[in-house]
Amino acid sequence: MSAHGTPIPMTARASGPLTGVAEVPGDKSISHRALILGALSIGETRVTGLLEGQDVLDTAAAMRAFGATVTREGLGTWTVQGVGVGGFAEPDHVIDCGNSGTGVRLIMGAMATTPICATFTGDASLNKRPMGRVTDPLALFGTQAVGRDGGRLPMTVVGAANPVPVRYVLPVPSAQVKSAVLLAGLNAPGETVVIEPEATRDHTERMLRGFGAQVSVEDTAEGRVITLTGQPELTGQTVAVPRDPSSAAFPVCAAVIVPGSDITVPGVSRNPTRDGLYVTLLEMGADIQFENVREEGGEPVADLRVRYSPELRGLETPSERAASMIDEFPILSVVAACAKGKTIMRGVKELRVKESDRIDAMARGLEACGVRIEEEDDVFTVYGMDRVPGGAVTESRLDHRIAMSFLVLGLVSEAPISVDDGGPIATSFPSFEPLMAGLGATIARDKP
Repeated sequence: MSAHGTPIPMTARASGPLTGVAEVPGDKSISHRALILGALSIGETRVTGLLEGQDVLDTAAAMRAFGATVTREGLGTWTVQGVGVGGFAEPDHVIDCGNSGTGVRLIMGAMATTPICATFTGDASLNKRPMGRVTDPLALFGTQAVGRDGGRLPMTVVGAANPVPVRYVLPVPSAQVKSAVLLAGLNAPGETVVIEPEATRDHTERMLRGFGAQVSVEDTAEGRVITLTGQPELTGQTVAVPRDPSSAAFPVCAAVIVPGSDITVPGVSRNPTRDGLYVTLLEMGADIQFENVREEGGEPVADLRVRYSPELRGLETPSERAASMIDEFPILSVVAACAKGKTIMRGVKELRVKESDRIDAMARGLEACGVRIEEEDDVFTVYGMDRVPGGAVTESRLDHRIAMSFLVLGLVSEAPISVDDGGPIATSFPSFEPLMAGLGATIARDKP
């Protein structure tokens, strides 16, 4: 069943060349953070290019529930009248974060040091995902959380009445956990310090500075040390959201593997903490050019020119690169199935606690499509082949990236590939179907 309704089966068939311009939506990570920091600021925040997928809409609704005024002014343009750090009001209903692990974890952090109580829930997928990785460090501030067995939603969080600053070493690379701790540190006195042995996406640090917080970042022998000075007065800003590199990955990878393709994807974020897939594709022999490199909203961006790349080679991705491409491993495994030799992806165990167990989901689906794989807890290997047989109905498991990955694979397989439910795609990439159709892809919803 889809995250928000009746399942939507979809099928992809072998396509001719993909051509044209792919206007992918705004970055989901930055969209979440812009709404949350706008709500924690004084004055008005104006956001352009906001992703209007369901995940972000759920975060907007949550900010309203905590007392901020959030208004849609036009397509992708929103304003937030904030309540200031420590100004969240207690919501009068349960906060439903839908499918968004980022949304729920960041919102928990944002309210964790304000003396209010909130109950969080989500869809069937989100309610299976572990929240202890966030609630454990939040407890160090004095926050309390009670949920279902295994630290799962629904969960009630009671913010700390007298929060204390913390020093926390991330046990696993997670931008969500890091960001939750930093957001909680905003309303704690003194300095909150987060140490990450492996660097993760740094949108929160960048945006906190933009809103007026004091944040320092230092590379040390321990790892990357991020220090936040608590109880600042954040001021509303204008935020231009760049286009999402994780969403761009799908038309980019499709163009790389579909013969004769030549597309442009404008304005994509080139943040180095999000760039691992593109570095890997270049190493595999993909024909990608980065044009008109510039900065927008404090983030480096570029226009991507992508052409069919017939000489793709398998490789080994190092574990230290995993954090910078953690959401892109499913679509990378599709490219790997079309490359020469084998591709070994290391450091991927975090995929097991995403919207689904993405390693298992991709492994089972690829096997069903005739692709040889090897699966370990932290390593995933895909053996390339001249032609993918396809012909399978794959399970999306309420996971947007799994659904889109198999639909891209269907564009080059001998027989069509179906997904049992494409509904979750709307959580991050609501324009996926018309965008891909505009490029020439043969992806369609199955008739009842």
